[in-house]
Amino acid sequence: MTWDSYASAWADLHGGFDPRQASPLVRGWVRIAWRAGVLLARLGLGPMAVTLAGLVLCLLVPLATLLGPLGFVLAGVLVAAAAFADSFDGAVAVVTGRASRLGYVVDSASDRVGEAAWLVAFWLTGAPAWLVVTAGGLSWLHEYVRARGAAAGMSDIGAVTVGERPTRIAVSIPGLLFAGLSALILPLPVATVAVAVWLALQLIGLAQLAVAVRRALT
Repeated sequence: MTWDSYASAWADLHGGFDPRQASPLVRGWVRIAWRAGVLLARLGLGPMAVTLAGLVLCLLVPLATLLGPLGFVLAGVLVAAAAFADSFDGAVAVVTGRASRLGYVVDSASDRVGEAAWLVAFWLTGAPAWLVVTAGGLSWLHEYVRARGAAAGMSDIGAVTVGERPTRIAVSIPGLLFAGLSALILPLPVATVAVAVWLALQLIGLAQLAVAVRRALT
């Protein structure tokens, strides 16, 4: 599958958002996923297998933190690996022509469970439980509002906000890595700061999405 045909198929699955018109960072990431999808498809791996592998990696994240400071670092590495798997399962589905509504639901559910596991890891690393629960609730609400907007007739994804899943990934990886390094060198509330940033971005993203949904449905 060529890049152009992949980008068109990817856009159809993402509310018409064309990665060829995205920022260089997003466009580059989608191109990496395309190449990885082609490779994994040639190896005979299906999208569901890649999704489940990513979910397993996510569930290992809080367990890794139980190993102490070096475990925090390992947890950050596991989040990065899970993030790659999360991008590659969709790529495999597009490349192999096996994208399905069931796969979409399983992938979305796996994303939410995986993010919950990351937040549990931050709690185990030292972040307050109330902050972790609030951040998780706002992330869930962000996705729920978009889903309900689509069910109500919104024709696209509404808006690409600052609270999207890639942002949560971008907060979690350095948050866990630096929490581990800080615990080894100079103890600082890195986990708490990371979750606070997560929460703040979800608040802003939810506001952006609410405006987009209101505009689309009125």
